Amino acid sequence: MNNNSGVLIIELSVAILMVVSMWIVFTKAGKPGWAAIIPFYNVYVLLQIVGRPGWWLILFFIPFVNFVVAIMVYLELAQVFGKDTAFGCLMIIFPYVMFPILAFSDARYQGPLAH
Repeated sequence: MNNNSGVLIIELSVAILMVVSMWIVFTKAGKPGWAAIIPFYNVYVLLQIVGRPGWWLILFFIPFVNFVVAIMVYLELAQVFGKDTAFGCLMIIFPYVMFPILAFSDARYQGPLAH
């Protein structure tokens, strides 16, 4: 096994962990878990989970705006699962660690925030 195949195995493992984590988070929020594997639809479902309108999906295609919207969504995702702002900030910085923590912890979905 050469060095490139080792990197590929690690990348594939991280991708699978993220899909499984998103699947569990979606299921905890009462959404279909399979939505985690459908590009663009998974972002739409994530917007539903945090209580944002579906048209916000368009904002993810606008450069620089997409970063601001993603930050807002991750902060709100932490809140709808009863986590604090610090957890949300860590989700922004370390999503590959914090998404699995959110998925595999005892965090419960509390519904979207009132906007």
